[in-house]
Amino acid sequence: METKSRAIVMRRTGPPEVLAVEEIALAPLARGEVRLRALASAINYSDLQIRAGSWPIKREQRFPYVPGLEVVGEVVEVAPDVSELAVGDRAWTTMQGLGGVRAERDGGYAEHVTVAAGVLAPLPADVDAVEFAAVGLAGVTAIEAMRRLGPLDGRTLVVSGATGGVGAVAVEIGRALGATVVALERSSPPPQPGSADVVLDGVAGALFPTLVAALRPGGRYCIVGAAAGGEVAFDAWSLLDGRALTGYSTEDLDGDALRAATRELLRLKLPPPPTKVLPLAEAARAHALLEQRAVRGRVVLVP
Repeated sequence: METKSRAIVMRRTGPPEVLAVEEIALAPLARGEVRLRALASAINYSDLQIRAGSWPIKREQRFPYVPGLEVVGEVVEVAPDVSELAVGDRAWTTMQGLGGVRAERDGGYAEHVTVAAGVLAPLPADVDAVEFAAVGLAGVTAIEAMRRLGPLDGRTLVVSGATGGVGAVAVEIGRALGATVVALERSSPPPQPGSADVVLDGVAGALFPTLVAALRPGGRYCIVGAAAGGEVAFDAWSLLDGRALTGYSTEDLDGDALRAATRELLRLKLPPPPTKVLPLAEAARAHALLEQRAVRGRVVLVP
């Protein structure tokens, strides 16, 4: 079995250049663990915030740190007590202490990723790893948030931040579930008051009151992010006609929920969002492109 592997390692927070390729040792598998050979690892907004130091890593020894909230891979090794997966299977995982602020394990920016079997979701053998990674965590976030909006068939759904990772996937999920989707980009005109049944918001900030006002009586709003800031204001009278405001965070995701969401994403057969593929070694360049808003949709690293 492999005893060493390349990974992207941070030894401090800062600009994209703090992301460097290093060779790291692979520890023997513990009980219940699985080793994946990474096929594709998508980059998320959280990765940029953690790297910049805006979102502190919560473990006692913060560095060295391998970023990456998700990975699609092929099983290359299983602990003796693991029976639900076998060498050669395809699977993926996200959140649940993989990288992120919790950083219970090294993240997905690596050639090999070791995780507990219980946090994995199996994938079909013929799945395109890059295409699925481009949906990945963004898709799980969107589909779980949409559950909080209720049935979408025949309803009007406004999606803010429609060129971002979650937004781009949410637009496709909404259409697949039968909604009329209004995709808001930075240059889009604001939605008209009372024009929407449901709103999925990844922007917040100054846009928030406009999105709440766009809801019809009894409409529902769900926040999944606040790219424009979490400080918001709105007219509280707007809640008197039954509008409901809620939110969703994948910090509460577990293996069962991941597997259920994965089955739903595979069933919907979504077209992948716009995707830029870069080698793992170019993680710093990938972060820089995202910070410069030089790419649409998702950026995926491949070893």
